[in-house]
Amino acid sequence: MRIIYQLTQWDRPQLTRQQTSSKTADGRRLHVEFLKTAPALKDCPPPEQPEIAFAGRSNAGKSSVLNRLTGSRQTAKVSKTPGRTQALNLFDVRGGGRLVDLPGYGYAKASKAAQSVWQGNVNNYLSNRESLAALVLVMDIRHPLTAYDEELLQWAFNSELPVLALLNKADKLKHGQRQQTLLKVKKRLQTQPLAKVLLFSAQSGLGCDQAISLIESWLGHPGSGG
Repeated sequence: MRIIYQLTQWDRPQLTRQQTSSKTADGRRLHVEFLKTAPALKDCPPPEQPEIAFAGRSNAGKSSVLNRLTGSRQTAKVSKTPGRTQALNLFDVRGGGRLVDLPGYGYAKASKAAQSVWQGNVNNYLSNRESLAALVLVMDIRHPLTAYDEELLQWAFNSELPVLALLNKADKLKHGQRQQTLLKVKKRLQTQPLAKVLLFSAQSGLGCDQAISLIESWLGHPGSGG
């Protein structure tokens, strides 16, 4: 049963419409094509395919994560000034399903009135989108499990929605520090059978293959691991 979701402080960087064409360093990627920008749930395409939503704080590197997973620096444009885009961005995945890039949360660069509108639209998507199959939560490994992260995780758990927590920017920590943070987050998620956590680096590609395998399994791609 999906729980009504309420969260404040959303935004995300700008995107452009195009198809990815570059490969990741190891040649594996999610082949995607930009479908549309949807300011509100009513503007989304019919819920005919499973969708994986990507969420995270504006400075967690969510756009870079999407670019790494799709093998293109042009999938999600990385903005130096978070807080500009106030819409959902949808991508068709080759083989079936969609990725949905949600506005980043925890950063406010718009008026309170504008924030209220797009926050309500994101909350509405999470609460009522019938085709939402899973959530990828991008966290900065140096600052994991913020209050916003915890709120979103708890909502997903209550809604029995599968979650992949990506500890991004792992390349910025030494091995021992990575493992210590990984164990901390695993301990937080240990009672949730639908939750998984991975070390990830959009810079080096660490964790990319495992993340792609899980996303493909959620989308029902033949031969995908989970």
